[in-house]
Amino acid sequence: MTSPNGNILRAGALLLRVLLGGIFIYAAWTKLHTPWEVFAISIDSYQILPLRAVELVARSLPWFELLVGILLLAGLWLRSAAVATSLLLGVFFGLMVRAFATGQQINCGCFGPGELISWKTLLRDGSLLAGSLALTWMAFVRRRRAA
Repeated sequence: MTSPNGNILRAGALLLRVLLGGIFIYAAWTKLHTPWEVFAISIDSYQILPLRAVELVARSLPWFELLVGILLLAGLWLRSAAVATSLLLGVFFGLMVRAFATGQQINCGCFGPGELISWKTLLRDGSLLAGSLALTWMAFVRRRRAA
């Protein structure tokens, strides 16, 4: 028998999975449909990686985002997918906050070129990070309750 709280938790996890999975797939799609060099310029503007690493990240990150998005939508390996989502969003958000705080006028690179970091992008990505952390918590709590 399931409790009302269990049903709410399950519905919340489903909503977050679909939302975050769709966003990650869309983000990957926008990057994969432009030359990787365009995304590399966005990555390089953060000034944290050597050029070789910038190229590696620009070529591989969109594929990883696509994989994570598909896993979230499908509900497969939910713990791993949720943790990966939280880690990625945590790194992205931290880098964006750093760039915003230091006054850098750079493209965030989130959904392709042309989106400068602003309080709106910070609010959006901070909300996505909060949602992914909630999903990660739900993925671990639900498994523990089932045992």
